[in-house]
Amino acid sequence: MEMSIPVLLISILLFFVLFFGIGFLLNMLLRMSWIMAVLYPIVFILIVDDIRFIEYIQQPGPSFSHLGGKISSLAAADIAILTAGLTGAIVSGLVIRWLRAKGYRMF
Repeated sequence: MEMSIPVLLISILLFFVLFFGIGFLLNMLLRMSWIMAVLYPIVFILIVDDIRFIEYIQQPGPSFSHLGGKISSLAAADIAILTAGLTGAIVSGLVIRWLRAKGYRMF
C-alpha cells in the first residue's frame, strides 16, 4: 500500500510531537533526561513486531530472527516515521538539559 505525501508528512510530524511530548513529560516526572530515548527501542519493537515481548526472553533466537525480517521489510515511509519518533525522543532530552542549564529547576 502506498502512502501519499501529505499523509507521510503528517505522520512524521505526529510521531515527532508524540514522542517529544511523552519524553518531555517523563523527563519532568522522573528527572532523567534520556529516559524516552532509552525506552524508544522497546517501543519500536512493540510497534514493528507482532510477537509478545516475553518471547524475546524465552526464545531469543527465533524472536530476533523474526524481528530482523520485519525490520528489513519495512517501507521507506515507515522508517522515516519511526525515525521521526526517535528524533523527537532525543530532542526532548536535549531540551530538558538546555532548560536545566538555563536555571529552570522544575525540569
